[in-house]
Amino acid sequence: RDGLFFSALGKVHAETHVPVAAILLQGIVASIIACTGKYETILNYVVSVDFIFYGLAGVAVFVFRRRPESRPVFRIPWHPWTTLGFTAACWVVVISLVSRQSLDSLIGLGILAAGLPAYLFWHRRTTR
Repeated sequence: RDGLFFSALGKVHAETHVPVAAILLQGIVASIIACTGKYETILNYVVSVDFIFYGLAGVAVFVFRRRPESRPVFRIPWHPWTTLGFTAACWVVVISLVSRQSLDSLIGLGILAAGLPAYLFWHRRTTR
């Protein structure tokens, strides 16, 4: 509904408040991916991309905690050491996957990168 994709996919069902068309499209795409590879291959697509974002979330904790205007709302036990360990572990997983399963990781990153041109196209349309 923010105008960054086809408006039909942003419509929600009147009773259930669920974006039915968007869920159907996602199911179709997931089914196509599921039919084209083995579980391990698909898992490698996802894990390499997921752990990049998990690591970035760890970095974001440091960024937000450093800002003078933001007062921490919750405590993180043994911060910054646990946050640093989590972030480092995420990068180790990514590096390991990319080095051992290069093709699968690159396909996963390619699927992620394919969203950028679509986003830029739709963003440009909404800002005019």
